[in-house]
Amino acid sequence: MSHQRIAAVDGGTYYHQATLHDPALRSYFDRLIYAQDLPTAALDDVDILYVSARQDPELMVAAAPTIRRFLDSGKTVVALGESQSERWLPGVQWFAREVNFWWWLTPGADSRLRMVQPEHPMWQHISLPDATWHQHGFFVLPEGCRSLIDHADGGSIFYEDHVTTPGRMILTTLDPCYHHGSYFMPATTRFLQGFLPWLHAGAGA
Repeated sequence: MSHQRIAAVDGGTYYHQATLHDPALRSYFDRLIYAQDLPTAALDDVDILYVSARQDPELMVAAAPTIRRFLDSGKTVVALGESQSERWLPGVQWFAREVNFWWWLTPGADSRLRMVQPEHPMWQHISLPDATWHQHGFFVLPEGCRSLIDHADGGSIFYEDHVTTPGRMILTTLDPCYHHGSYFMPATTRFLQGFLPWLHAGAGA
């Protein structure tokens, strides 16, 4: 059975290593590319470049021309949170917000996250609680793009962009790699266990 070939960017930290080499997740990645090698990496053999969370933004800026060529060839870039994607992906506008790490300890707490596009096939693989821990900021949605998760106070924390380049960008402020690889925040594990199979199977194409 065919699948989308995924190259994951490995920043070399303990949480990247723990996540990308997790036996439950490793089979979804056809290649691992160290972030410092990305500027000169040949990507013709993959369909998706998966930029795992919390990369060194300076390394990603150095790789921006390679990433742009990949998008211009009609392929997909997935950019997870806390890597300053607004600096190395076109058309991205991101705004920081104060992070409340412990909001769920408040009785009756509301994450303020809202599912958008419930008919989107990704939602067959994850639920909103799987994408709910805390938010580091939000995106301004580019015209013509569609958000999958909005914040009730405004902005998107997860959106898909088929407009800005000939390819596709999937962007989120969420940082599941860090938390899964640090062995806390169970929602992040559920997120990866649903999101990665969706990408790999080709439903994300």
